[in-house]
Amino acid sequence: MAPEANKRKRPNILVTGTPGTGKTTTSSALAEATQLRHINIGDLVREKNLHDGWDDDLQCHVINEDLVCDELEDVMEEGGNIVDYHGCDFFPERWFDLVVVLRTNNTVLYDRLSKRGYEGAKLSNNIECEIFQVLLEEAKESYPEDIVIALKSDNIDDITRNVATITDWIRSWPPTS
Repeated sequence: MAPEANKRKRPNILVTGTPGTGKTTTSSALAEATQLRHINIGDLVREKNLHDGWDDDLQCHVINEDLVCDELEDVMEEGGNIVDYHGCDFFPERWFDLVVVLRTNNTVLYDRLSKRGYEGAKLSNNIECEIFQVLLEEAKESYPEDIVIALKSDNIDDITRNVATITDWIRSWPPTS
């Protein structure tokens, strides 16, 4: 549990994983089930211009991690947030009580990303990230291992089960140890 968690009335959860693993779908359903605030970092970066321009090769904004952290500091201290982003190593460790890494079968992920229009380096880089468990390793290196969980996210049944699992965890928060 994050040291400042005892000051918060509701937990903060990070939902991370390779693009296409179901972070936004899971986070939205979880927010609806728990009344926690869903913060989609990609949307926040676009809406508040928290970026340093556009990467033509990867077809995405280059986020300014310092601006993102400054923008979120107060709401994260309050608690009750579900943060949805495909990276996790730049967020302060103290912010999160649970880090969920969504994992998806490579064939399923390839199909999802192709339907989104991913191609070339953007498609292959993301598939390789999933194959090599880059986000899971990043989460384990950035946060205490006892708060990091990996959940399968191949289909709607997995997402429903994941939302139920995390909702149960939220109901039992904070831990009594």
